[in-house]
Amino acid sequence: MDLTEKYTIKDLFDKVEDKTISELEGKELTFGGYTKNNRFSGTIGFLNINDGSCFLPLQIVYGPSDEACKAAKLGATVEVKGTLHVTPEAKQPFELHATSSTLVGDVDETYPLQKKKTSYEYLRSIPQWRMKTNTFNAVFRVRSTLAYYIHEYFHKKGFLWIHTPILTSNDCEGEGQTFDVYADVKKPTEFFNKENVHLTVSGQLHVEPFALTYGKVYTFGPTFRAEKSNTTRHAAEFWMVEPEFAWAHLSDLCDLEEDFLKYVVKKTREDCKQDMDFFAKWIDKDLPSRLDEFVEKPFKRVKYEEAIQILQDAVKNGHKFEVSDIKFGLDLGSEHERYLTEQVFKGPIFLTDYPKDIKAFYMKQNDDGRTVGAVDLLVPEIGELCGGSEREADYNKLLTRMQELKMNIPAYQWYLDLRKNGSIPHSGFGLGFERLVMLVTGMDNIRDTLPYPRCYKDMEF
Repeated sequence: MDLTEKYTIKDLFDKVEDKTISELEGKELTFGGYTKNNRFSGTIGFLNINDGSCFLPLQIVYGPSDEACKAAKLGATVEVKGTLHVTPEAKQPFELHATSSTLVGDVDETYPLQKKKTSYEYLRSIPQWRMKTNTFNAVFRVRSTLAYYIHEYFHKKGFLWIHTPILTSNDCEGEGQTFDVYADVKKPTEFFNKENVHLTVSGQLHVEPFALTYGKVYTFGPTFRAEKSNTTRHAAEFWMVEPEFAWAHLSDLCDLEEDFLKYVVKKTREDCKQDMDFFAKWIDKDLPSRLDEFVEKPFKRVKYEEAIQILQDAVKNGHKFEVSDIKFGLDLGSEHERYLTEQVFKGPIFLTDYPKDIKAFYMKQNDDGRTVGAVDLLVPEIGELCGGSEREADYNKLLTRMQELKMNIPAYQWYLDLRKNGSIPHSGFGLGFERLVMLVTGMDNIRDTLPYPRCYKDMEF
């Protein structure tokens, strides 16, 4: 196939943007796509098709003898050859005047999408079709673009992408909410010759050894949690971005998180302008200003104890929380996180130095003996976006902490050994990728950021 003369609809809009679209005036071009809208007046017809390359459709003008264009119903695929005309004075900057067309794939009465507003709940039941709607067409393009810039950012910064295993016998979170894996239910240890094999909840433990060799690494892949939670922020299968880098302390980690997130959000907004315009108009009118502030303003850094004092003062002044018994050691809920970000600091905050008793075993123990070098990035509307820490690099401290938690030390001996053979300070964080998609798109349910959501009591094919 000769691609030199093959254009996508995105190519045309790009030429509008760089003011070179006039080069194609009168040129004969061919486009294929699925029908978004079709209206015929009896003498002239207007067919809008989308080829998936961008959010906006191509308008095709056709005459009364064009039976294929006239027959194209919503969702039907067509291929149209025609002459391109630039129309700067019209709503659309160009249109294709059809000279020949073919109805490639018709639709019948079973096609589930109609020219009317359809609920997200219904669309989740037909995930094989929902990307053809405006909302999800935009969501999954933004998702793809965010993933691209995540990889670009880390590679530009010298990070190596490490593929950590999906099957594991270690639980990074230590909460036991995992999906067990075995080939034979009657012989669960036969296949791997090991107990407690499950789907990974995080790639962190497996990527840390690579950080101690290469200095800067990251993993980006699917993770799994067997939490029986039906909230709008939890899924059983989701993707995690987890960078890990050596010679880094908590302040370095915060610097990396902020620089990374501002980069990927800024670049994605630039690349997906049509999609972002749609979200601002139809999903969340405050989204542009909120993302402007996210990219442009420094993230505040707040210690956990300071946040507890702020929340206690709020309760004293009459603010109602569902969980109002606020004291040191409380694992903050979404209502507390959103109060801090939306009403107090009015923007993202790094919340640092949590009590060690509510954080994972591997976090660096602070000199006060009761807190660890942990950090959560909290943002308005979302709550927790990232969680990370400086890792405990001292063998004896880490071993003592694991013994306090009555962990299976032999199962983690490989991890402990990293601390007695060339240990160095290192830090890392985990970003729930779908929560980043929620942040950028304004979507308020994690199920609507996943191509095929897998959630508690909710999974279609």
